[in-house]
Amino acid sequence: MKKRITLICGHYGSGKTEVSINYAIHTAAILAGASEKKKTALIDLDIANPYFRSRELRPQLISKGVDVYSDAFEYETTTDLPALTANARKPLENQDTITIVDVGGDAAGARVLNQFRKYFLSGETELVCVVNAKRPETATIKGVDAHIAAIRAETGLLVSGIINNTHLLRETTCEIVWDGILFAEKLADELQIPIKFHTCHEDFFEEIYGKMKSEKINAELFPMELHMRPTWLDR
Repeated sequence: MKKRITLICGHYGSGKTEVSINYAIHTAAILAGASEKKKTALIDLDIANPYFRSRELRPQLISKGVDVYSDAFEYETTTDLPALTANARKPLENQDTITIVDVGGDAAGARVLNQFRKYFLSGETELVCVVNAKRPETATIKGVDAHIAAIRAETGLLVSGIINNTHLLRETTCEIVWDGILFAEKLADELQIPIKFHTCHEDFFEEIYGKMKSEKINAELFPMELHMRPTWLDR
């Protein structure tokens, strides 16, 4: 873990929440085997979005060692009032908690970070942006650059890493994943923002990993499970 607090932002449809959940579970698994005992927390700050919210998976996340913090109506998942509980500050203040923050989708959604600003100005925080090259808003380098600039203008925070999460949900193929990797590598070079990791569904991992090695792409490849997508959307 490079930083104690990881803020994960990304445009609508990027898969930001799925990435946040997978990363939190991955972090908890690593910490469970570490000699220095630390906790893992996921803060759901995507308080204005009524769909695909990480707090809806609270029981599953807790069972995997991830504490979940969200709005003032933590167990009322049908309530969409943008009201944060003061308890959300707890993991940010605890030096023994590795914290992943699921941030709102656009610059307006990221605005909520400003009330926690004092926690994010230290050297222990990173802001990373999830990019899906198959979404219209982030299908070009110019589009991604504009998105990142808007978040910086709203929060004053610099994006220090890119997570490439290119997909088309269950229509995703290895070719789509590979196109996203090539796009993200070019994006990182032009914007001078490093790749934190590329993602792909676990079913594609071996093939994509092998191709990355053969093409000498040295970035990390992170396997993803689908936790958020309800099956009725695929009928």
